[in-house]
Amino acid sequence: MGPIAIGIIGLILAGLVIVGLWGVGIYNTLVGLRNRFKNAFAQVDVQLKRRHDLIPNLVETAKGYMAHESGTLTAVVEARAKATQANVRFAGNPTDPAAMRDLAQAESGLSGALGKLMVVSENYPELKADATMRTLMEELASTENRIAFSRQAYNDSVQEYNTSREVFPNVFVANSFGFLPAELFKIENDVEKVAPTVKF
Repeated sequence: MGPIAIGIIGLILAGLVIVGLWGVGIYNTLVGLRNRFKNAFAQVDVQLKRRHDLIPNLVETAKGYMAHESGTLTAVVEARAKATQANVRFAGNPTDPAAMRDLAQAESGLSGALGKLMVVSENYPELKADATMRTLMEELASTENRIAFSRQAYNDSVQEYNTSREVFPNVFVANSFGFLPAELFKIENDVEKVAPTVKF
């Protein structure tokens, strides 16, 4: 084998090493971005669980005053159950777009049920004056704000990941190694964009 052939083989091997290192770099970047959006959802998850934990106390407190509103209270309890189940499903597979859509829909339903509870509670002055109810409502409003903030951070991480996996030449590595697009956490009817408020 002559020196020219050895030089060509050396160039080919050097090119393969460069392409391999380039691919490894893109792969590692995508893994890092995917882990970042999963971690961002973990922060959302903490706030959603806090919200879900507040609701039974809220319903129990309201139940004592709102005996004639059992349908409203039942709707809140059922919406909470759906949201909790959807949250568990998505937390188990945070790269599943269908699970994220189910979670967003369930959380929208819960926000709607809570909003209706707040409107109905306006008709019960004793409930509005209850110290426990006031405290729970303040905690709920604070939690809603934290959810909105955490959801925005999650959506920013998802956007960064999706952009990185879609740009050329990253798209080749992403498709080859199964980096699927992530779903944004959108609230269907925008009821969660404004935290439920009650004037006590």
